[in-house]
Amino acid sequence: MKSENTHFEGGPMDGRVLPVLVGPTGHPPKTYEIPVPDPDGGPPTVLVYRRVPAGYSRRLGLQTGWKYEWDPTGERRRLKWPWSKPTPPAPEG
Repeated sequence: MKSENTHFEGGPMDGRVLPVLVGPTGHPPKTYEIPVPDPDGGPPTVLVYRRVPAGYSRRLGLQTGWKYEWDPTGERRRLKWPWSKPTPPAPEG
């Protein structure tokens, strides 16, 4: 598998560069989740980073690569309709 050195910005991983596996298109995943173990033995905290363009070239405006920015909310984004099921109506009574 191929990997790409990717920069992380914001949060606890600010300034670090990690090798991230790329997919068949040559792009890293849209989100990168890092589980951090709890020192008290509780459930791990998950740091969520989102993929954003690293920059653009001056002359042609082409994208120069990817980087990850920290998402402090840590929410997983879900696909919307038509891929998700509608919420059923509340029962009356």
